[in-house]
Amino acid sequence: MKIYSILPYKKMKLIQLFLFLLILGGCKSKSSDNALVNVNTKISSPGSINTIEFFLDKTGTPYYIVKHRDKVVIDSSSMGFDFKGQNSMKSGFVIKKATEKDFNETWEMPWGEQRSVVNKYKELLVELEETASPNRQLNIYFRAYDDGIGFRYEFPKQSGVDTVVIMDENTQFQLTGDHLCWWNPGDWDSSEHLYYTDSLSQIDALELKKNDLANSHIVDNSVLTPLTMRTAEGVHLAFHEANLTDYAGMTLKVGKDYLLTSGLVGSDRLGHKVKRALPFVTPWRTIQIADKATGLLESRLIENLNERNKIGDVSWFKPKKYDGIWWEMHINKSTWDYASGKHGATTANAKKYIDFAAKNGLKGVLVEGWNTGWEHWIGFDDREGVFDFVTPYPDYDLKEVVRYGKEKGVELIMHHETSAAPRTYDKQMDTAYKLMKSLGIHSVKTGYVGPVIPKGEYHDGQWMVNHYQRVIDKGAEMQVAIDVHEPIKPTGLRRTYPNLVSAEGARGQEFNAWASDGGNPPEHLPILAFTRMLAGPMDFTPGIFDITLPTKEKNQINTTLGQQLALYVVIYSPVQMAADLPENYENKPAFQFIRDVGVDWEQTVVLNGEVGDFVTVAREERETGNWFVGGITDENARAITVDFSFLTEGKKYQAVIYKDGANAHYKNNPTKIEIVKMTIDKNTKQTIKLAEGGGFAISLKLVK
Repeated sequence: MKIYSILPYKKMKLIQLFLFLLILGGCKSKSSDNALVNVNTKISSPGSINTIEFFLDKTGTPYYIVKHRDKVVIDSSSMGFDFKGQNSMKSGFVIKKATEKDFNETWEMPWGEQRSVVNKYKELLVELEETASPNRQLNIYFRAYDDGIGFRYEFPKQSGVDTVVIMDENTQFQLTGDHLCWWNPGDWDSSEHLYYTDSLSQIDALELKKNDLANSHIVDNSVLTPLTMRTAEGVHLAFHEANLTDYAGMTLKVGKDYLLTSGLVGSDRLGHKVKRALPFVTPWRTIQIADKATGLLESRLIENLNERNKIGDVSWFKPKKYDGIWWEMHINKSTWDYASGKHGATTANAKKYIDFAAKNGLKGVLVEGWNTGWEHWIGFDDREGVFDFVTPYPDYDLKEVVRYGKEKGVELIMHHETSAAPRTYDKQMDTAYKLMKSLGIHSVKTGYVGPVIPKGEYHDGQWMVNHYQRVIDKGAEMQVAIDVHEPIKPTGLRRTYPNLVSAEGARGQEFNAWASDGGNPPEHLPILAFTRMLAGPMDFTPGIFDITLPTKEKNQINTTLGQQLALYVVIYSPVQMAADLPENYENKPAFQFIRDVGVDWEQTVVLNGEVGDFVTVAREERETGNWFVGGITDENARAITVDFSFLTEGKKYQAVIYKDGANAHYKNNPTKIEIVKMTIDKNTKQTIKLAEGGGFAISLKLVK
C-alpha cells in the first residue's frame, strides 16, 4: 500500500522516489481478510495530458492529486462523508482492490452543439474497506480525460447498512495558488446572481446577502458551480458536477490556504443533505482543464460523464426559434394576470404572435399567463393550489390557439409556472401533460419562481432534484420537451434524457428590464459563456432590438444590437427566442439574421476568447452546410480577426456581416449597425471592430 504523509506535492519527491520501485512491481495492500492484492493507484488520460493519483495516508485517509501536463493543479485533497446515526467515513481505510479500464466510443447528439461526441477516457476503480468493524465499504471511480477529470463515490451493497443519511460530503479541492476566479455565491435557492471576478482569497459570498437578489439563501462563504478560474500560468480550471440524480446539489465552500470543500444543499425540513438506500452512486465531481479559455467551451466532459440515452427516439422534438407573449410583461405593456385589465395572453394577441412567427420562419410561439392563478402567484406565503395547469382565463381559447398555430405551421410552447409549489404541480402533472399530448404540444417551459414550498426545502436540494426528475420522466412519457426556468443547475442529463432541452439557471435577459441595479453589465455575457454555459444549454432569450427600453426609465440593455444578434450563436440553446415585440422587428434589416440563424449544429469551433472579456464562436448548421459566427465583447472596444480556415476546402460562401456601426456604443448609441455582404472562403481573414458592449454576427451560406 502506498503510504504518504500529508505534505504539499513538492515536498513529496523523496517519498515518490522511494515508491517508484514499488509502483513498477505493483504495490501491496492488505484487505480485511488478510489477502494481499496488487494495486496501481494512478491513472492518466489517453493522451497523457491529465493524471490522477490516489493514495491513503498513514491513518488510512483517502487522498487524490491531479496533474496537468505533469504539473500539479490539485494538490493532496482528502475525501470523506459525515452521516447521521453512523460514524463518519474519513479514515481507517485499506485498499482492497484497484482496477483499470480503457474506454472509447463515439456517440451522436440527437440535437446539440455538435453531432458526434468522442467519449474516450481511462478509468481507475478503487475499492476501499474500513479496518474497524463493521468494515464498511466505499468505492471511488476516477476517470481521466484529455479535457479534464471526474470522480464519483459508490456505496455498494453491504451487510449491516441498508440506508445512509448524509449530513455532508467532505470532498476537498486543494488549489496550488490564489487563482483568479469568476464566481457567483453558493445560494441554495437561486442561481440568478451576477458573476464576480476576484482572486480566490477575496471571495466573500456572505457580503452579498446584504444587497443582492431577494428570495436567496446563502448560508456560508461558498460558490455555485460551474466555478471557473485561471492560474498564474494561464491554465483554466472549471469545477462542476455531472449526473446529479437523487442527490443534493453541490456548492464549493471557500476555505483558507486556497482550499475548496464540497458543500451539499440541505433540507432544513428533513434535517439532512441526502438520504439514499444502498447501493447507489453519487454525482461525478468534475474538473475541466484547458490551456486556453476556449478549451473549456470545446469540452464535452459533463455530457460524457452521463449515461446513454434512456428514452429512445426524440424525433418528435425539433429544435426551433420562437417568439411569444413574454417580454411585453417585463416592460409593462401587459400583465400575466387577468384581473389587471392589461392581460397579455389573449387569443387575439397569441394569433398576432403566431402570424409574425409564420411570416418570418419561426416555428414556435410561447404564451405566458394563459392559465388561472396569476393574481396570487408571487408575494404570498401560501402558494399551494394557486395555479391550475389545464384551465385558461376566459379571454384565452387554448384549443383555438393550437389549431390556428398548426394551420400556420407554428407549434404552441406550453407554459407552466409552478410558483415553486412543486407539490401542487405534482398533483396536476399527469392531467396537464395528457392535455398537452392530446393537443399535439411537444414543448413546455416550466418555472419555479420564489422560495420553495414546503418551507425548508431549496431549489438545489435532493427533494427538488427528484421533483425536476419526475417532470423530465413525465415529459418523456408524453413526448414533451422540457425547458426549465429556476432550475437545478444542468449537469449533462440531457444526454440521458434528451427531452431536457434547455434551462435558465443564470441571471437572464429579463434582469435588464427590471433589476434595480440597472441590469446586467457588459461583462456578464462574456463571463456566462465560460461559466454557466459549461453546464449545458441556456435559454437566455436574446434578440432585443428596442434596447433603450422606453417604458423603463432607469433600465437599458447593456449591449449593442450587434451583440444581441451574436448571442444566437454564442449562447447555445436548441430553443432560441426572438424575445422582443413583433413591432420592434418590423422593417429592421438586422432581423434577417434571426430569420437565417440555425439552432441545431453539426459542429462548433471556438475561434478565440478570454473569460469576461470576449469570445467568438462559429457553428455549422446541420443538413445545410451553412455556418454562423457570433462574437461579443465586454465594456471595452476591441478588434477581432476572424480566421475562416474552419470552412470547407474548395467551397465558397455568401457572407452577410452584421457589425457595430461607426460610433456605436452600448450606452449612448446601441442600435447603430452596419451590414456588409461579401464572398468568403477558407483562406479569408476579416478584422471586425467591436464597440464597447458590442458584437457581430455573420451568416455564411454555402454557394452551391
